[in-house]
Amino acid sequence: MAGVLVLNATFEPLAVVSIRRAVCLVLADKVETLHATGRRLRSERLAVDEPSVVRLARYVDVPRARHRAPNRRGVFARDHHCCQYCEAPAETLDHVVPRSPGGRHTWDNVVAACRRCNAGKRDRLLAETTMRLGSRPGPPSAADWIEMAAGTVPAAWNQYLIDRRRSA
Repeated sequence: MAGVLVLNATFEPLAVVSIRRAVCLVLADKVETLHATGRRLRSERLAVDEPSVVRLARYVDVPRARHRAPNRRGVFARDHHCCQYCEAPAETLDHVVPRSPGGRHTWDNVVAACRRCNAGKRDRLLAETTMRLGSRPGPPSAADWIEMAAGTVPAAWNQYLIDRRRSA
C-alpha cells in the first residue's frame, strides 16, 4: 500500500501519510475515514479499519506556491510516462527550447520524450522540426504531486484526483 490519501475538508488532495499517522488522526477525531482497505488493525481493546482515504474534519488553508525545480520523476508523472511528441513510452527528458540557445530548466520547458524523438530533435527548436507537442507543459497538478509522493495511485483514490484523470 502506498499510504493514505489525506483530503482537505473541501475534498482537495493535500498529502499522503503513513497508515500509522492516519490511524492516529482517526483516533484523535481529526479526520474521518472515507475509504478503508478492508483490513482491520487490532489492539487489546480496540479494532480500527485501516484507512485508504481520509478527510480532515476542519478546513486547512494551504499555501498555493509549490515552487520546486523540475525533476525526472515529476515530469514523468505530469506527462503520464508518455512521449509528448509521439505518445510512445517516455525514457528521457527533453527541453522544448534547448538549453544551448537559452532555454531554461523550468516546468514550462521540460517534457518527457522517447529516445527516438529526443535524438531526432537534437538541439533544435520545434519550429525547425516537423515535431509537435501533444500538450502544453506546465507545473504538475495537485494530483500529480500526490502520485509523486505515493509512487502508485490505488483505485480508491481516483475519484478524488479528478483533475489528473481528466487530463490523461
